[in-house]
Amino acid sequence: MTTKRLGLLLPSSGTVQEVDFYRRVPDDVSVHAARMRLVGTTEPDEVRMLDEHALPAARDLATVRPDVVVFSCTSAGALRGAGYDAELCARIAEETGAPTVSTLAAAREALERLGARAVALLTPYVAELTDRVRASLEAAGIAVPRVHGLGLTDSLAIARVTPEEIHACAVERFRGAPVDAIFVACCTFRAFDAKPAIERALGRPVVTSNSAALEAALRILGANGR
Repeated sequence: MTTKRLGLLLPSSGTVQEVDFYRRVPDDVSVHAARMRLVGTTEPDEVRMLDEHALPAARDLATVRPDVVVFSCTSAGALRGAGYDAELCARIAEETGAPTVSTLAAAREALERLGARAVALLTPYVAELTDRVRASLEAAGIAVPRVHGLGLTDSLAIARVTPEEIHACAVERFRGAPVDAIFVACCTFRAFDAKPAIERALGRPVVTSNSAALEAALRILGANGR
């Protein structure tokens, strides 16, 4: 059996996405991570990560010769608009020699495949980053009538929010919302584990950053997740 290599390019302070991917890839896919230095989940820190650390980390990741790469930072993908995000992923693809998935673009595409024209957005971020993600969805023609951010700036604090707390927050904030789907953003947020319970409680499909990115990467590999 030939093993396919999935590369994760993630913020250095991220602790969730590797676990989410490891647990769900099929047996013939392995996961390999390279880290971009990120101290805090704020706009200045993420700009520094993009400008100083993304491409060097991609060059490191290239040494494992990945078959696909995921740029695993939703908010950073939203900072400078979809055009910049696509350009960055193209540059990562050049560095790694592998097709590169933008997490934010994968989430938008997942919502579009669901036919979602109106979406509720839940993030762990401060208002500035939440607004950037909302603007990215709206620029793609998706209305975002309900938004809630938790106001967290520390990646480890974001990762400590339990799936049960994410579920409770989504239900409290979005029950009865006039939306077609819910998007729970952030790659180091334990939303993948909360997804089934939110869907049962609200009767709407849920897209999370890691679920969308993993599905997109596995499609490129021609593989199915667990």
